Amino acid sequence: MRPMSTQPPKQQIRARHTADTITVYQAFPPLIAEPAAAEGRFPEAFSRDRMTWIKPSFLWMMHRSDWGRSPGQERVLALEISREGFDWALERAVLSGYTGRVHVSRAAWKRELRQSPVRVQWDPERGPDLGALEWRTIQVGLSGEAVRRYADEWIRRITDVTALADRVRRERDRALLPVETPYPVGGAVAVRVGAATA
Repeated sequence: MRPMSTQPPKQQIRARHTADTITVYQAFPPLIAEPAAAEGRFPEAFSRDRMTWIKPSFLWMMHRSDWGRSPGQERVLALEISREGFDWALERAVLSGYTGRVHVSRAAWKRELRQSPVRVQWDPERGPDLGALEWRTIQVGLSGEAVRRYADEWIRRITDVTALADRVRRERDRALLPVETPYPVGGAVAVRVGAATA
């Protein structure tokens, strides 16, 4: 008998989540991150007029920010947002790249891309050494109405996890990592964003 694979599906949303919230990560300069963590909301310095990318994968955020050491990304934030808001975003999302398995035509994809305030892309997940793994993790880009809803309605708690990032970088201890499990999405949404169902 062939052993069952323990490898996740190629594209599956995995995140730290509760019945009401999902945790996403972003990295900012101290000007934005420090007041955001202190007050539980973004300060005026956070732009609602440009796209912002949220990432449910802690290790992908570590890859993107070089463990919180990249210029302008010196503080890593864990943002607990409402699942209702995250699901709203997925329901309106358009893949950042055309694929015939999802889109009727390239023209239809371009039209949706212009109209939607939400983008989705899939990038290789990372291990504790930040090496690329065989499966992918989701990034969600928010603009327009979506970024305003995110900043002003969805956030439940903001925690500065920069010290955790540094400790994981130094110790490479998997036990320190946030536990990320499959996030349930409905069939229609899964097809829309190219995800496996949980």
